[in-house]
Amino acid sequence: MQDRAERKLIESAMKAPYLALEEEQDLAKRWYRKHDQQALHQLTVAHMRLVIAMAARFRNFGLPVGDLIQEGHIGLLEAAARFDPERGVRFSTYATWWIRASMQDYVLRNWSIVRGGTSSAQKALFFKFRRLRAKLQKSMGTSSEIHEEAARLLGVSPADVAMMDARLSGPDLSLNAPMRDEGRRPQSGWILFLPMTIQSTKRLSR
Repeated sequence: MQDRAERKLIESAMKAPYLALEEEQDLAKRWYRKHDQQALHQLTVAHMRLVIAMAARFRNFGLPVGDLIQEGHIGLLEAAARFDPERGVRFSTYATWWIRASMQDYVLRNWSIVRGGTSSAQKALFFKFRRLRAKLQKSMGTSSEIHEEAARLLGVSPADVAMMDARLSGPDLSLNAPMRDEGRRPQSGWILFLPMTIQSTKRLSR
């Protein structure tokens, strides 16, 4: 049932008409100036394909696509709440940042291997290391060489890279598993999170 609902949502998003620049600006101004709910609906529906595309990029983290889409929709609404059409920026450009940030926040809150640390470098390590590792493996032979180069490129310590490599290479754990077993100490590891917290969509009521 859930898979069917997700497919229906994705099909609907991909069939939504693209907005011409003039139409997008008109809808954005109606929402920005008059809080026209119909304009907001048309604007967000037309950009749900951005949410779908971004969810596909995050699916390798093992989280439900439906949840990623939901989080991306929150980011899309946040973008609409903050967008100023007078600045001459396309809404899709602005919304893409908020959609990505919302999904990153969701991944970091739900992936069990992640713990501690708030720097942008640590965040980049979590999201970029697997792709970077595959690239470096083509030109470097040993793990230590890969860790050293990845650390240099991402601005973290080789020890941090080695720890992330070990955890990303380990067996997948259930995302629903508790972080603390009764009578045992908490699992070790990192919890990375975005310094910018996605705010509640209550801002839409302004």
